[in-house]
Amino acid sequence: MPVKIAFIGAGSFGFTRTLCRDVLLVPELQDVEIALHDIDAQALDRISRIIEKDITGNDLPASVSTSLDRRAALDGADYVVSCVRIGGIEAFQSDIDIPLKYGIDQCVGDTLCAGGILYGQRNVPQMLAFQKDAKAVANDGCLFLNYANPMAINTWAALDARDRGEGVDTIGLCHGVEGGWWAIDRALANLHRDDEIGWGENYHDRTQIVCAGINHQTWYTKILYQGREIGSEELLEAFEKHERLARHEPVRIDVLRRFGLFSTESNGHLSEYVPWYRKHFATDPERASKWVGPDSWINGETGGYLRVTTEGRQLFAADFDRFLAEAGTPMSQWKRSTEHGSFIIEARETGRPYRGHFNVRNDGILPQLPADCVVEAPGYVDATGVQMAAGLTLPQACAATCRTSIDVQRMAKDAAVTGDVTLLKQAVLHDPLSAAVCEPEAIWQMVDEMLVAQRQWLPNYAAAAIDAAADRLSKHDAAGTRVLLRDWQGSTRQPVRSVEQLLADKDQSVLAADKAADERSK
Repeated sequence: MPVKIAFIGAGSFGFTRTLCRDVLLVPELQDVEIALHDIDAQALDRISRIIEKDITGNDLPASVSTSLDRRAALDGADYVVSCVRIGGIEAFQSDIDIPLKYGIDQCVGDTLCAGGILYGQRNVPQMLAFQKDAKAVANDGCLFLNYANPMAINTWAALDARDRGEGVDTIGLCHGVEGGWWAIDRALANLHRDDEIGWGENYHDRTQIVCAGINHQTWYTKILYQGREIGSEELLEAFEKHERLARHEPVRIDVLRRFGLFSTESNGHLSEYVPWYRKHFATDPERASKWVGPDSWINGETGGYLRVTTEGRQLFAADFDRFLAEAGTPMSQWKRSTEHGSFIIEARETGRPYRGHFNVRNDGILPQLPADCVVEAPGYVDATGVQMAAGLTLPQACAATCRTSIDVQRMAKDAAVTGDVTLLKQAVLHDPLSAAVCEPEAIWQMVDEMLVAQRQWLPNYAAAAIDAAADRLSKHDAAGTRVLLRDWQGSTRQPVRSVEQLLADKDQSVLAADKAADERSK
């Protein structure tokens, strides 16, 4: 029987099409059955037509089906890929805009910070529903591949469901390691005057790495360049002497300087997860120029990922006929991406081993971190399944930074499962950037405001609990005790470009929804 892969949240053009093309490039998987599910009928129709044309244009035996019924799509699936954005752009907007009123300036806001924690509240109840459906109707041995952020919170909730017998085996996948890997190779090549490899070429051949930590706070613990191990001083020199990277990556370079290891995440992402860099942006906006690099949203622009996500969706909808006309190009023109998904499926189905970095339950992989948390670490896959390295170590400062975030992730996950408003507020209270910017009462009021704004996507919170949050805000307004709010768009916010501007600029990068590619293309 052909392998069946079900996509939940399949309406994303760049992401779904990339993963489907990756699978179709594997000869043994070209008869794959692709089942697409989304709650947006129009987006589902558009992406299915493009993938069908890719298949028919290359005379492949694969098949595509679509369904607005999630269980129907999951029925008999061998693999489930989740790339959902619960609440869409509307909820994402409030993740960025409401914290800004309280002085919290986020670049992405989908993993930690106030925005990422609230994003988790929307995602976890749906993740549990996905797990329940997969357990009920997918094939035995089904593997759930979670691409949706907040990665650690979502994957942690899924693994808890699996362990209760209410879900299936789950692995979290992220391309963050790739962007930093490319940057390390580029910096070292420049330092040693080697010809630089373009970001679309196989930089893996020249530079090898080991990463360990938690998603979006993973650390390159070992680097080999041309077969020679690279120490922190040489790596720091390489980044400081690379004109473009030094300009774009001041936060990552400063962390490398003080911690001795380079972090996977981009300048903008990393600046959100620690308390030291973005905390003064509201009170001293000129500080932003020191830590937020120019030229690309991923270097730290306020609400940057919201902007490019909005632009990408508008461009795809407005210019769909052209994208459809261009579909079906010969496979010889396709290039397999570095996304882990197709390689994992290939390895399990053919036995060809694949090494990558995966998000899984810790259970001793990193003994310095709690056993129950989700870590991102190296492992390999073959026909026997996913096997992880164990007993990895981090410098104390790197482990401490991870543990701070893990405590926030645990509270956020448990709050989402139980609908506990107080625990949710305590999670935000312990978030590094939120705590650096806001006093406790500001956090309490901000969370109330976000609960009220997002209530339609929060079935895990009782209506009475959100009504109580709205009542508290009203009483503060009436009594004049509301925390002083800022009428502020952030330190470096850029306007959303119109479709006409995007077409004039020939900027299709916004369609990728790929932070690693965005980082490499700077």
